[in-house]
Amino acid sequence: MKLQFKHQKFQADAAKAVVDVFAGQPYLTTNYRIDNGSGIYQTDMETSFTGWRNEHIVPELNDSIILEHLQKIQRTNQIEPSKQLEGHYNLTIEMETGVGKTYTYIKTMYELNKHYGWSKFIVVVPSVAIREGVYKSFEVTQDHFAEEYGKKIRFFIYNSAQLTEIDRFASDSSINVMIINSQAFNAKGKDARRIYMKLDEFRSRRPIDIIAKTNPILIIDEPQSVEGKQTKERMKEFNPMITLRYSATHRADSIYNMVYRLDAMEAYNKRLVKKIVVKGITESGSTATDGFVYLESINLSKADPTATIQFDCKGKSGLRKVTRTVGLKFTTSMTTPAIWTNIRMAMW
Repeated sequence: MKLQFKHQKFQADAAKAVVDVFAGQPYLTTNYRIDNGSGIYQTDMETSFTGWRNEHIVPELNDSIILEHLQKIQRTNQIEPSKQLEGHYNLTIEMETGVGKTYTYIKTMYELNKHYGWSKFIVVVPSVAIREGVYKSFEVTQDHFAEEYGKKIRFFIYNSAQLTEIDRFASDSSINVMIINSQAFNAKGKDARRIYMKLDEFRSRRPIDIIAKTNPILIIDEPQSVEGKQTKERMKEFNPMITLRYSATHRADSIYNMVYRLDAMEAYNKRLVKKIVVKGITESGSTATDGFVYLESINLSKADPTATIQFDCKGKSGLRKVTRTVGLKFTTSMTTPAIWTNIRMAMW
């Protein structure tokens, strides 16, 4: 059975918001010579050392002009205009859970390629489970998007043992997407370090260098779960030309240049979700002047929904941050500062 996908205006609007930030950028495709390395090891393919990369934003399209575009888009979408380009070309898209976030950023890739010729994308996800789900979304939407745009995306999951995929990513002129979970380049294990190592089987080259030369567009899926201080630094080594951030629950301190927002209430009003359940979490017996609660994720399954939260816990050595998964009833023997927050749950 072939899945049928319905075109949704809000998904097209979210893609258009990103594209319009760079209005005036010409359609350009640029090739270059890939570092062919050295050594006796050969790949299992006839490697072309002509690479294709995303052309940089032209000098005529300076930061001042891009900021004007951004502010116009924000006003159109009823978002408070940015006073400056926060985090440079770093754009935030807020989309409620269950409305087709992955579909939206795949469509955005096609639109950026259609308008500007950009063809190298990296999707960073917080876990192996989400990585597999994203890969499946690319599979099931492949024919749908091919019918609309007349071409297919070549996508693959990064694997440190399959380095020929990196050469293909750089040398193929079509739209290429690498899907990678953050642990694959930000963990302490040997496999995670391989992306930064000169490898004999990769002709004494570092995989990260070959990737970075393509000037990729970085798409962060659930940045609140991906980004820590070290991860942010590691992602800079990909040399991203633009970073797009997609989530329903962005952290307040990491929202850069919001270009589109579809929150829970609007999703409900558009009948994109069936209902919204709001739960209050409280703790009595405290003045609530020092504590905080941070909602890391909402976990939906066949059972009652749960939430993963982080909060300050008072112990013998002082306050420390604690992460817990809570349900409809939550009790703890620990002494904690007062917690008062609302948890949004968009449920089908």
